[in-house]
Amino acid sequence: MSIIEEGYVCEKETHLTVMKTSLFYSGDGFAVYDCKGQLVFRVDSYGPENDTGELVLMDPNGRCLLTVRRKRPSLHQRWEGFLGERREGEKPIFSVRRSSIIGRSNMTVELFNDQTQEYHIEGHFGHRNCTIYDSSKVIMAEIRRKVDATTNVMLGKDVFSLTLKPGFDGAFAMGLVLVLDQINGDDGEGDDDIVDSTTDDCNVSS
Repeated sequence: MSIIEEGYVCEKETHLTVMKTSLFYSGDGFAVYDCKGQLVFRVDSYGPENDTGELVLMDPNGRCLLTVRRKRPSLHQRWEGFLGERREGEKPIFSVRRSSIIGRSNMTVELFNDQTQEYHIEGHFGHRNCTIYDSSKVIMAEIRRKVDATTNVMLGKDVFSLTLKPGFDGAFAMGLVLVLDQINGDDGEGDDDIVDSTTDDCNVSS
């Protein structure tokens, strides 16, 4: 199902490598590569000097695919996603919110417009261990620590894998990664972690 763009909907299970391009601030830049080492997505640095509250996901040529921003004021840390470059007065195509404001909780992703589907995110993004589910509890994407295939050594948290299941929109999944990075920070500690009631895995569902 295309949410952001048809060309990014996976025909088969797809493994992407996500790399932070700056390690100084949570949510600085990102570069995303496919299994052949080709750049798929990029997010230029949006460190503390960016006061717009907006993050932009681009293709390798710099074309804006998706804009996400935090909705203020928002009791549940709600984020909204806009197709392409957001314009004043434009309505979001999805929102991400906490299921609870007390203690640790899951996240709910709601699609708008013609698509009324919901996804749920469970796990621990700070540990790069999350899952995205659809409304039927089917796994659509997984975020995991990456292991070097040659040395079998687990890499640092600035490099992690994003596995997409067939039929899932990779641009949408990466937009959710941007939101998770902002909500959870990069230290993997505190009440901002997303926790599954049965596992520490971070999953996305609809």
